[in-house]
Amino acid sequence: MKLYSKQTLATLGLLLLFVFYLNYNRSQSLPSGLLTESEPVTVNIPTTTPEPFLGYPSFEISTTKGNFTVQLRPDLAPESVFNFLKKWSQGDCNATSFHRVEDWVVQGCDPKGDGTGGLTELPTEASGESFTRGSLGVARKPYPKDKSNDSQFFIAKKDSRFLDGEYTYLGKVVSGMEVVDTLTTNDKVQSIIPLTK
Repeated sequence: MKLYSKQTLATLGLLLLFVFYLNYNRSQSLPSGLLTESEPVTVNIPTTTPEPFLGYPSFEISTTKGNFTVQLRPDLAPESVFNFLKKWSQGDCNATSFHRVEDWVVQGCDPKGDGTGGLTELPTEASGESFTRGSLGVARKPYPKDKSNDSQFFIAKKDSRFLDGEYTYLGKVVSGMEVVDTLTTNDKVQSIIPLTK
């Protein structure tokens, strides 16, 4: 039986409290991408930004090809980070495929598995951070540019500065890019777990 430290349990407790707070207070593609929706979706976005995290949360993403670690940037994209923390903690990405794999990008976590799933409900939180190799971003449709997908994320396999200021910079891969480089459309996310220092 795996035991967790008090710090890990406290961190998970704070995350669950924050998810409850968000739920209580709420009463996509890349260039040439596949993210489409048959009809527009309208969702009300909270007008207040939640309190920021202290530090940068890290997660291990386990795939059928191995594991890699990402570090999120709530200082640059607070609403997007909170959204993905909630989805990942609920296991929403588990067993989803990497539906888009190209020489410069890999994209996954689509609930439908074909690039058309998820809702266009997140604000696009553009920042001055550059999409270099290993950058983690949020997918969106070409229009409207100010809304991003609430489920799908992508990882730049090459420097992709043409995305700068256009897409939400969610974070970066801090270890395991060699695993990302080997992913194919047959590979899947197995789990995403939080890491503590």
